[in-house]
Amino acid sequence: MFGKQNLGRRLSRYQWTLGICALAGVLIFASWLRHRDFSSGFVLFCYLEIIGSLLCFTFVANALVHFRGTRDRLTLILALGFLVSGLIETFAIWGVYGAPITATHEAAVFLTWMIGQTALAAMLVSALALEHRVPHSRHPRSEVTVSLMLVAMVTYLTSAAYLSGVINSATHPAAPLARASELVPAALFMVSAIAFSRTNPQRLGMRRTLCVALWMNVCCHVAASQSLHAFDAPFTLALGLRTSSYALILGGTLLDNARLFEQVRQLAVSDSLTGLGNYRALLNAMESEIQRSSRSGRSFAIVLMDLDHLKQINDRHGHLVGSHAICRLGKVLRSHSRAIDTAARYGGDEFALVLPEAGAHAAQRVAERIRERLSADGENPPVTVSVGTAVFPQDGRTVEELFDAADRSLYGMKRGGRLMGLSRIAACL
Repeated sequence: MFGKQNLGRRLSRYQWTLGICALAGVLIFASWLRHRDFSSGFVLFCYLEIIGSLLCFTFVANALVHFRGTRDRLTLILALGFLVSGLIETFAIWGVYGAPITATHEAAVFLTWMIGQTALAAMLVSALALEHRVPHSRHPRSEVTVSLMLVAMVTYLTSAAYLSGVINSATHPAAPLARASELVPAALFMVSAIAFSRTNPQRLGMRRTLCVALWMNVCCHVAASQSLHAFDAPFTLALGLRTSSYALILGGTLLDNARLFEQVRQLAVSDSLTGLGNYRALLNAMESEIQRSSRSGRSFAIVLMDLDHLKQINDRHGHLVGSHAICRLGKVLRSHSRAIDTAARYGGDEFALVLPEAGAHAAQRVAERIRERLSADGENPPVTVSVGTAVFPQDGRTVEELFDAADRSLYGMKRGGRLMGLSRIAACL
C-alpha cells in the first residue's frame, strides 16, 4: 500500500515536471515563431475552424449517448460546453467569410476565440466544483436543468466580461506577451487539468484523455499569447493544438462508449449471479448448433441440470447459502467445460450445457463428471444435481423437442432418486 502511494507521488511529480517543461518549450517555440514572417492565411484558418467545429459537434453527440448510459453530470456539462464552443467557432467563420480581412475582422476572430475558449474552461471549472459540492440527482431532468442553467450562466458572464471590456483582449506588439489576456483561459484550463489529474483515472477513456487535452489547451493559450494577428504562426500553432485536443477527447469518449455498449451486451446475455449465459444466450447457442449440425451432419448434445433439494437448503440454511449453492454449480460448469461449450443458467436452479460435436455417450460422461465434481467440492451443505441429456437429431430437431427430451430424462433421474430414497427409509424402518 505504501509502495503504491510512493509510486503515485513519484508519477505525480514526474507529470508536473513534464508539464512545466512542455509549457516552457511551447512558450519558447511560440516566441521564436512570433518573429518569423509567416501567415497561414484565411483558408487554413477556415479549415482548422471547420474541423474543430465538426469535432465539437461529434463529441457532443457521443457525450450525450454516454450521459444516457451513465447519468454522469460532468459528461453532460462537457457536451453542452462543447456545443457552445462549436457554435461560436462556426459563427466566427461566418463573420469573416467572403469579406476582406481587416483589423476589425481580426479583432472579431480574437474575440470569438477568447469567448469560446474561456467559456469552455470556465464550464469545466464550474462543473468540477458542482460535482464536488452538490450530490448527483437521481432524476435525469434535474441534471439536465442544472447543467443548462450552469452553461447559460457561464456563457453569459464570459461574453459580458469580454464585450464590456472587463477583460481586455487587445494586442500589445511590444510586450513580452503580446496577448496577456490568453493567460485567463490558460489558468482556467490548468485548474481543470490539476483537478482531473487528482481524480487519478486508471483506464484509457474520456477522463484520461480529457486530462491530456486540458494540458494541450493550456499550451494552446500559452502559444496564442505570442500572437500578433489572427493568421500568424503562434496563432496557427494554437489552433492546431486546440483541434488536436478535440480529436483526443473525442477518441476517449468513443472508447468509453464502446466499453459501455460491450457491458450492455454482456448484461443482455449473461446471468448476474453466476456469470454464465442466460436463457437468451442458451437459445442462441442451440439455434446456432442446430443450423451447423444440419449443414455438417454432426450431432450435438444438451445437458440439463437441476439442483436437488434447493428449497430445503434455503429453509434450513438461508437464501444466501442457497445462492452460494447455485454459484458452486456455476463454478463447476465454468471449470470443467470446453472452450466451445456453452454453459447457461436459464432458471432459478436450472442449468444447461450445450456440447458441440458430442453424442449421447460423451454427454453422459460430462454429466457424471459434473455431478462428481459438485459432490466432492468439500463445501457444506453437500449439494447434488440431477441431469438429463438429449442429442440432436436423435432426440429432436428443434429447440423445443430437445428441451422436452432432456427434461424427461432429468425428471426420470429425479423420480429414480426419490424412489431410491424412499426404499432406503423403508429398509431402515
